[in-house]
Amino acid sequence: MSDDLPGAGREPASAEAAPAPGEQPSAADEAGRANPSRHAPAPVRISRRPWIAAGVFALAAVALVAIVIVYDRAREPFEFESDLMTALAANRAPWLTAPALVLDRVGSGLLSGLIVPALIIAALLIWRRPWAAGFFLVALLASSGLTRLVKVLVGRVRPEDILVHPDFGSFPSGHSSNAAVIAMALGLIFMRTWVWILGAVYTVLMMLSRMYLGAHWLSDTIAGLLIGAGAALIVWTPFAYRLYRENRLEHPPIWRKVEPERTPAA
Repeated sequence: MSDDLPGAGREPASAEAAPAPGEQPSAADEAGRANPSRHAPAPVRISRRPWIAAGVFALAAVALVAIVIVYDRAREPFEFESDLMTALAANRAPWLTAPALVLDRVGSGLLSGLIVPALIIAALLIWRRPWAAGFFLVALLASSGLTRLVKVLVGRVRPEDILVHPDFGSFPSGHSSNAAVIAMALGLIFMRTWVWILGAVYTVLMMLSRMYLGAHWLSDTIAGLLIGAGAALIVWTPFAYRLYRENRLEHPPIWRKVEPERTPAA
């Protein structure tokens, strides 16, 4: 599965081609050199199969672990997870508990389910990224729906020493899947190293905080990570072309007037 996506590859003929000897450059050539971002780049073949495969592999791994938990572990934790939870509970300290509780609030309730997504979508729309806003919304809904479905199907017991009041079902971690899908979606939208780094740090801290608070076992948080990232990757594939095109455009806020491109007279 591949598409003609604009970008790297063949050189854009209209913007890069030099005039023939003795020929004066046209107004379109001058405009293209003055503002190359206003011209669509040449198409290039880009395969989406690796990203679909990665997303499917992530979700398949979650399904496999879920089967093991239900049919082999009788919905109980693995032995190493019990030992890890005991060690974390024995080393709790106020200076660690406070930020963990903050992350618990950030990743739960109306804040994570409505307010934060609404703010992100609103910001994308304000800065003229409608396709990014649509992709973010669909990825978030897909991840949330899959997380809820797996929670109900698996029905895994939570740790006993819990410092918060979570909802039903330990596997997978909803906080972790929410953090992962936000991080992955924003990374795919902006394609900037600092976005990937911040997203990874936020997701890992959320995963650690869920175990520290006694709300989830280790495999719960890893499954949440895989569901969030996998859902974002799969949803990204039909949006990839539009997101790439949109990323090449200018993104002033909607209150700033954008002058339409002038078409030179023939």
